[in-house]
Amino acid sequence: MIERISDRVSVDRSAGRTSVVIDARATPAKRALITAWTIAWVACGVAVLVERAQLAPGDPLRQYLLAFIAFWAYFLVMIGKALLWRWRGLELWRVKDGRFTIKDSILGYGRAHDYFVENIQALGLIKEDRASWKWQWNNSLWVVGGERLGFEHLGRKVVFGKGLGDEEARRLAAVLKDALKEARRLSAPKG
Repeated sequence: MIERISDRVSVDRSAGRTSVVIDARATPAKRALITAWTIAWVACGVAVLVERAQLAPGDPLRQYLLAFIAFWAYFLVMIGKALLWRWRGLELWRVKDGRFTIKDSILGYGRAHDYFVENIQALGLIKEDRASWKWQWNNSLWVVGGERLGFEHLGRKVVFGKGLGDEEARRLAAVLKDALKEARRLSAPKG
């Protein structure tokens, strides 16, 4: 049975399995904004490439512009990923067969990460300083981030729950705690 936590978050619970789908798509106005920003970024890079092509081969400015283009290309990849995330991104979680799987899916592609439920500790909300620059940047439209939940797995911190609101995060933490408890119960040795 599918339960709606919000307009972007749904939970499907069945025997031995809990699945969560978080739609990462932004509002139409925000998608238009990030699309316009991406187009402007590409136009700036093309303009720099055209200017570099017009310079004499020995001009020292060519080397500077080459370094600039390298940084520009790196950020173009990051912007492109954020653009696709805001248009077609989904965060998928599943607790099944003693494993907790997290996948960031863009256009159906993405790598799933599996964690054994027996090794998951301290699942809960992430403590954050909302006045910090890091928190502001991580929750901005321009990056794929904004994780709200986390746990420890074999001594390593794992964060997930991108772009969740406070109430969504609280409700999903409770759902996951119940699902993990049930998965541990089912995977416990009988006897």
